[in-house]
Amino acid sequence: MHRGNPEIGNQAQGLIERFTQLFKAAPRIFQAPGRVNLIGEHTDYNDGFVMPAAIGFSTRVAIAPRHDRKLVVRSENFAEQLEFNLDALPDKGSKHWSDYVIGVAETLAYSGSRLIGANLLVEGDVPQGAGLSSSASLEVAVGYALLDVAGDAIDLTKLALLCQKAENEFVGARCGIMDQFISSHGQSGQALLLDCRSLEHRLLPLGDEASLVICNTMVRHSISGGEYNRRRAECEAGVRCLAAHLPGIRALRDVTLSDLTTYGGDLPEKVMRRCRHVITENSRVLQASSALERRDLETFGLLMRESHISLRQDFEVSCAELDLMVELAGQAPGVYGARMTGGGFGGCTINLVRKDCVTEFKAHVEDRYRRSTGRSAEIYVCSAANGVKRVA
Repeated sequence: MHRGNPEIGNQAQGLIERFTQLFKAAPRIFQAPGRVNLIGEHTDYNDGFVMPAAIGFSTRVAIAPRHDRKLVVRSENFAEQLEFNLDALPDKGSKHWSDYVIGVAETLAYSGSRLIGANLLVEGDVPQGAGLSSSASLEVAVGYALLDVAGDAIDLTKLALLCQKAENEFVGARCGIMDQFISSHGQSGQALLLDCRSLEHRLLPLGDEASLVICNTMVRHSISGGEYNRRRAECEAGVRCLAAHLPGIRALRDVTLSDLTTYGGDLPEKVMRRCRHVITENSRVLQASSALERRDLETFGLLMRESHISLRQDFEVSCAELDLMVELAGQAPGVYGARMTGGGFGGCTINLVRKDCVTEFKAHVEDRYRRSTGRSAEIYVCSAANGVKRVA
């Protein structure tokens, strides 16, 4: 009997066995993580600063080459298999989970990669619809796998940019670069400070004093998709108006709070608040990076709380369930800070919790959230993980 390789891990070993049964070939296995954003929300598409960390939820891709030009893709999560011809890939998505796979293949091919036919088996444990970037995890894992099996050189930053392009242009979601970048570049035990304009980045040690605790509200309001693109359009409208007074600005990244106070009088009140959130959030990210470097978790937590207030009041992307989660976290012992994370309108909060208080924190939040809403929250205790890699 085949007992498996203990160094591979049970999840990857199971994927190898299922792939071999389906496709009668031995696969290579790759995985890419989801992410949580510690601070810096809705700043990435404004050329600003973000501070994500990769987390221990991943998408895994088993892949082996074929002798023709087909991509045969099967999802374990959706129990569905599809076939595509590499020489006749669609140029836009069909609002199906396979868009994230085929969009990456199409974008890689258009960029000059010499893709070959392959069988792919995909599975993931990144919670869906929770704002933990399951889509970027899938894109990066698939992109890395396709390049590796084709024998192409892999540049992680280029891979992240091409995966973002696939989501923007093929899938039709106007996301920034943060999700794909951290899924590519994440490091164990480290947060990553990213300049979304220059792509300059540096790792920041999270230390051993606190855990990253993600609280999933288990709600996702249907308003979220359209409102995300609307917020982006409002930020762009603010830049166009402010550029009449500040020639040369390209994004809200280039505007200071003093500039907004001086020249923002012509802005619609709602657009003014959107701009104020982005400008102050960029400042909070830089202050938070300094706090981490000096291991000042109290200041870091205060900045997280300020971020949530700004997201609730100025950017208006929170919701009652997220606000309740943050309020409950603030009542628990050992919590440095709490805020919503992700696009908003549901999904998760991120909490920085002293390690010896995590068990009590979980019990406190689970009990009071269920009593207040009738829903059971999911709570994940995480540490920062590595980015995309081959695991077998």
